[in-house]
Amino acid sequence: MFIRTERLFLRPGWPEDLEDIFEALNSDAVPRTLTVPGLPRSLGEVRALLEGERDQRLPQFMIYLRAPGGARLVGHIGLVAGERGEVELVYWIKGRFCGLGFAREAVRAMLDHARALGHHRIVAYEPLDSESDARVLLAAGFEDSFRIEERFSAARGEAVAVHCYEAPLEWRAMPPVGRVAYERSSAQPLSA
Repeated sequence: MFIRTERLFLRPGWPEDLEDIFEALNSDAVPRTLTVPGLPRSLGEVRALLEGERDQRLPQFMIYLRAPGGARLVGHIGLVAGERGEVELVYWIKGRFCGLGFAREAVRAMLDHARALGHHRIVAYEPLDSESDARVLLAAGFEDSFRIEERFSAARGEAVAVHCYEAPLEWRAMPPVGRVAYERSSAQPLSA
């Protein structure tokens, strides 16, 4: 499965992506706010992730910027089985691509894909001190659950307070209020 957005191409990771992914995950270019469960750090862990079986209902995509000189790795986005049995959205964006709207674009595409897969609700957890991630999630369709808990952050090496966001996917399938009125034809019926 592949997803194409206005500027991005989301696709599964391939073995030839190994070095780019490993380099991105182990550089300072990936923000240290991550609480992504099971984030691979070693070359072997990245290889196992790329070569392992994939659950079609929990897709993992590499995010690439479609560019004239060739695609460039921007980050990763995926759905994982959360600690509470929830379907959880996880993502990371390389530092040099932060603030350009790529995360919001990828999250919106993933929520649409999750709905198409039959998911009804997706959650995401972000550290309390990560205001930019909160803005991304809220702009992409998540709602504040007002739930705060602690999670271990491998990137920080300690437990951090995280905020839970929820995306109820049913509403995303409904047309916006007033849409029918805007689509009405202005043509008048012909008289006989």
